Amino acid sequence: MAILKILTDEDPTLRMTSRPVTEITPRIIRLIDDMRATLKKSGGVGLAAVQVGVLRRVVLVEDADGSVLELINPEIIEREGEQHELEGCLSVPGRWGITDRPESVTVRALDRTGREFTVSGTGLQARCFCHELDHLDGILFTDHARMLTEEEMAQLSGEEEDDGQDG
Repeated sequence: MAILKILTDEDPTLRMTSRPVTEITPRIIRLIDDMRATLKKSGGVGLAAVQVGVLRRVVLVEDADGSVLELINPEIIEREGEQHELEGCLSVPGRWGITDRPESVTVRALDRTGREFTVSGTGLQARCFCHELDHLDGILFTDHARMLTEEEMAQLSGEEEDDGQDG
């Protein structure tokens, strides 16, 4: 498995709409495997094929127990509730914002064998589903997020500068 280069927000490819997968070929399986290795190395919780320069409707999302869900031609079929949480992106390094997302979503997709399935997620997983599916339509979280500076982010994460006092 290869580690793929993750495109950053100045790359116009990220603004393009991904095409559906019409046939699950060895090339698609290799893409999924390479995306899995790339996601693991990146430390992220989700990755869309467009983020590695492939305009196909394929995403990976980590679930609550740390397993990686492979979703081909995913679509959100149900949304409920609201959440307003901090969000970042592997393709927008160093920037975070508060986004408005559903609290829970249900997604229908195909697995690598072509079998259709549905999966539901809440909280972070729901946010991740929405975030990654947005990528497939050329939408970045920065399009609808309230941005925070790096200083504000450090304060939120408890990484404020050392004040010179020991614990």
